[in-house]
Amino acid sequence: MIIEQKKRDVALVVDDSPETLRLLTDALDGAGMTVMVALDGAAAMRIVDQITPDIVLLDAVMPGIDGFETCKRLKRDAGLVNVPIIFMTGLAETEHIVRGLEAGGVDYVTKPIAIEEMLARIRVHLANARLTQSARAALDVSGRYLLAVNSVGKIMWATPQAQKLLADTLSADGDDDFALPDPMPQWLEQVQKGKAGSKASVMAAFPGNELLKLQYMGKLGPNEFLLRLAKDSGADTPAEFSSELGLTTREGEVLSWLSKGKTNRDIAQILGLSPRTVDKHLEQIYSKLGVENRTAAATIAVKAKKS
Repeated sequence: MIIEQKKRDVALVVDDSPETLRLLTDALDGAGMTVMVALDGAAAMRIVDQITPDIVLLDAVMPGIDGFETCKRLKRDAGLVNVPIIFMTGLAETEHIVRGLEAGGVDYVTKPIAIEEMLARIRVHLANARLTQSARAALDVSGRYLLAVNSVGKIMWATPQAQKLLADTLSADGDDDFALPDPMPQWLEQVQKGKAGSKASVMAAFPGNELLKLQYMGKLGPNEFLLRLAKDSGADTPAEFSSELGLTTREGEVLSWLSKGKTNRDIAQILGLSPRTVDKHLEQIYSKLGVENRTAAATIAVKAKKS
């Protein structure tokens, strides 16, 4: 029987002190991790161009590019957004700790380093990072049009479906730091203050794209908000249309777009649903209307609208 070996976590240690590098390399290697080392921020940037670490231990005070600036540059790389960065430094003042966290660090360890404490912190942050990655992966395969933004509306990540819907916007903008257009940042600020309702939504015209709708879904982290994206669905389906046919409001919306010749994928995009969810709604619609296919369902819908 072949036993699959557990993948070794990769740690990048960035410090200009050979003694600190030697201490951490021995400790991390002994804990079963693969260790890469860099003496300064520039070397760290070259390393992450070749391989993505699972965690970064970063000295705050270094010659050339200091740790704070190095952290900011690392976090600009989409592949490193969810990689935890732990600052190491002899600077213990609150302002330095705050500066490290604002730069993108998740933790701050003062020197001299207590190895057992450092290893415990590393285990916690690696576990949290894996949970985040698992949640992101689940959203990516869910077929939903979701994206996350920070408090000022900058897009942090988006599911593949949302990326496709925003493709024209992003290419038209030509900016890696693309942020939501007006009035969305102002709306997001109101949401954060609890003044827009937990399920508030807003419409705005994106550059290079048509009118899109964003709905607030919840807060993922201290500075990360989950939004659902959808095309403008136009006027809502009248409640009488749904009730007359014995359908729920959502089923009525699906049937309405079906009667306009939209495909299941189109309907999913318009309503911000996954194609699988649209399929399930159609199964219910066919059953309630007593029909077997979309053509017959569309015919009944057209007649109901005319009556």
